[in-house]
Amino acid sequence: MKTLLHSLLLFFATTLPAAASGASPGGGSLNMMATGLGIAALVIFVLAYSLVIAEEFIHLRKSKPVILAAGLIWICVGLLAKQVEHGAELIEGALNHNLLEYAALLLFLLTAMIYVNAMTDRNIFEALRSWLVRKGFSYRQLFWITGFLSFFISPIADNLTTALLMGAVVLAVGSDRPKFVAVAFINIVVAANAGGAFSPFGDITTLMVWQSGHIDFFGFFALFVPSMVNFLIPAAIMHFAVPNETPPPGNEDVSVKRGGFIICALFMCTIVTAVSFEQILHLPPFLGMMMGLSYLFFFSYYIKITERNTYDHTAEFNIFNKVARAEWDTLLFFFGVIFCVGGLGTIGYLGYVSHFMYEGWGPTNANIVAGLLSAVVDNIPVMFAILSMSPDMDNYQWLLITMTAGVGGSLLSVGSAAGVALMGQSQGMYTFFSHMKWSWAIGLGYAGSIYTHYLINGA
Repeated sequence: MKTLLHSLLLFFATTLPAAASGASPGGGSLNMMATGLGIAALVIFVLAYSLVIAEEFIHLRKSKPVILAAGLIWICVGLLAKQVEHGAELIEGALNHNLLEYAALLLFLLTAMIYVNAMTDRNIFEALRSWLVRKGFSYRQLFWITGFLSFFISPIADNLTTALLMGAVVLAVGSDRPKFVAVAFINIVVAANAGGAFSPFGDITTLMVWQSGHIDFFGFFALFVPSMVNFLIPAAIMHFAVPNETPPPGNEDVSVKRGGFIICALFMCTIVTAVSFEQILHLPPFLGMMMGLSYLFFFSYYIKITERNTYDHTAEFNIFNKVARAEWDTLLFFFGVIFCVGGLGTIGYLGYVSHFMYEGWGPTNANIVAGLLSAVVDNIPVMFAILSMSPDMDNYQWLLITMTAGVGGSLLSVGSAAGVALMGQSQGMYTFFSHMKWSWAIGLGYAGSIYTHYLINGA
């Protein structure tokens, strides 16, 4: 860590004075990167994100360091703004922009999380898991079934929920076969991330791109075939490492609770509402999602007043309990990331990086490298930084960065929320190093998806 910080300080001390003395590549920034406070803000972000990367080992919630870092970075921004003419107006504009970005993301994700929690409460996912376990599939059949289900469920639910559901299926039938669990979990992570890349609902990064207006709702489906290639290449390679045996079938039978399938239908209606708001009325999608949340509120009221067993309070369906069980650590993490990156952008870093990458390397190389970077650094700050830079790119390039940022995290187990969650669920059978053993195969899928995207969408 000391070597990394030393290198960063040396780099900015020697290269940024020249950049800061000229026109700002990003425009509307303080251009104070080479100052002591400017460098301190960058060091704060690096230290905070080092703690985020180490979350699996130190068991510190990822939201805590980035929220603290956001506050410290904006203290640096506030002090730097005092040295610049019209600095207060610049900060006000930057804060309003970042707050609007976060509010739209928060309201959209909160609705989706509440629906997922409501479906979980009604045993939708448990019923699917028990059905798969009872069918008596072989290990290789389960490998492909859980992979394809992950690929096709994650565009609707998020990739984290999908990975946890399919991971529970794998553990239920293969807990005594650690090698099978490890390979199946890798396949689930790759499939869930690939499936999330071709849908605005599949990943936070695709949602951010959709809400930014760079790609419309139906434009994402141009990534379906490249995303499928990203999943199929490593899956076909790992297939031969899966035991060609059949585990004994389970006998657990879980039924869907009353109203479960209606809630699934309401979630589909909510998605249609959000898309209609954006495509037809040209209103932000989060407005449609919040309207869709009202569908669930009214239906939960209907369930409550028609519940036959009024004395069993454990059976009561209370929608506000689902709100409380939302992933607040994740939502607060997004706050920290958006304001950390927004603060660094206000200082001038994003404009410089945009100039260095997108004008120096070219958009294709820059987008491929950004995808590789998301294997180490979470794809959310990578994508938000690129959206904040707003490089001049055509639709092909915006689709490319959407895909690479979404699937690049599959290269390492710590590169996506799905991988981190499954490491915690696997009871030590799926680890960082067991995933890295197959990184070369996942890398072939990454390269194959980029080439497929070029063949299909390059024209």
